[in-house]
Amino acid sequence: MNWLIHDYRESDLAAVVHLIDTTAELGQESVFSLAECIGALTSRQPAVVAVHQGVPIGAALACVAGERAWVMRIAISSVWRGRGLASALLVELERRLVAARVGRIAYVLPEEDLLGEGLLNAGYTRQPAVAYFEKVEPLHGPAASLLEDLGGRFLPSDLWAKVAGMEAEKDLIERRVVLPLAEPERAARHGVRPPRAVALFGPPGTGKTTFARGIASKLGWPFVELLPSRLADEGNLAAALRSAFARIAELERVLVFIDEVEEIAPVRTEPAQPGGMHGVTNELLKLIPGFRERDERLLVCATNSIRSLDPAFLRPGRFDYLIPIGTPDTAARAAIWSRYTDGRADVDVTVLVAASELFTPADIEHAARIAAQSAFERDLETIGIGAGDQRALGASTEDYLAAVAQCRPTVTPEMIDQFGADITAHARF
Repeated sequence: MNWLIHDYRESDLAAVVHLIDTTAELGQESVFSLAECIGALTSRQPAVVAVHQGVPIGAALACVAGERAWVMRIAISSVWRGRGLASALLVELERRLVAARVGRIAYVLPEEDLLGEGLLNAGYTRQPAVAYFEKVEPLHGPAASLLEDLGGRFLPSDLWAKVAGMEAEKDLIERRVVLPLAEPERAARHGVRPPRAVALFGPPGTGKTTFARGIASKLGWPFVELLPSRLADEGNLAAALRSAFARIAELERVLVFIDEVEEIAPVRTEPAQPGGMHGVTNELLKLIPGFRERDERLLVCATNSIRSLDPAFLRPGRFDYLIPIGTPDTAARAAIWSRYTDGRADVDVTVLVAASELFTPADIEHAARIAAQSAFERDLETIGIGAGDQRALGASTEDYLAAVAQCRPTVTPEMIDQFGADITAHARF
């Protein structure tokens, strides 16, 4: 990604108007006139602008009327067409519209246009009139308030596609979890029952939360995370769990995520200790069967130590799959590094992969951030230096290697050995 997308600013007006005006003849037309677009911009209707090296290269704007929004124009500089910028602009614009409680997002094309295929891929439905595309955003009114009270929200629709590397785990989760839930009627014809609860286990930082969020994004379901520590703050953890699940039951569809679930479902000791976790574990064991009775809902629990969980909690009647999420292998690390280096030819990804053995996706992200910061600070130091003396923009292979050397891997060889034993003893997929 070589651009940055931000909210429209007044200083962007001239550049955005120029984009709209100069791209109309390139197949980027709209039923809204240039004057109407300018009116929307000046009245601060939702709009986003993409810039590259400080120069606006694309814009998307909408106008809101009640619970419906009309995408007025997506304008992209000709040299940036076909690079995914239109999709990126639309995703960012939709994010602003959903935050404004818009229920339907519509895009009217003056005639058949290549953009129509992109709208269909983005979840829009063509209506039988002109070339009218509409996308329904769920959960408004009381349901939206309930979701907000639970701390839940709809996630960007592209999170699943952004999961880099970890292709083996991604493929397994898509086949076992996502597709049966997305295609329940087709699954039923083959006798496949969509999962209702899955557990992800593995060393810390391997992407369990990322996968849970990606599943919700792919399905288009709201994402509600129950934090054991926050529930405990209410005083009675078992009662707080019961109350949370009762409110969740009012949602039509939902993905519920509990991270570090070992905090509320640890192995129970005998005899029970006063004030211990027996009551909390028992409450969760009673709540899961009721949760499983409803369609279009999924419980995803994550743990760094599956051996710490109570065996009754993990049995097949409660959890359909126990899926291991390990550290990325060589191919996965190459994919993750390529994402953070933007596929630049001047960065030796092979060297970075070799230097980052045992690094988790989170470790690689941290190292990439350190390297990018170093390049940014070096760039600031060149201000005022002649153009011929300026160094290339972006972190170099040496910057990344220096950052890797600064980072301490989250996962140790002992953790890897333990994870292998856990796969043998507990994995079920």
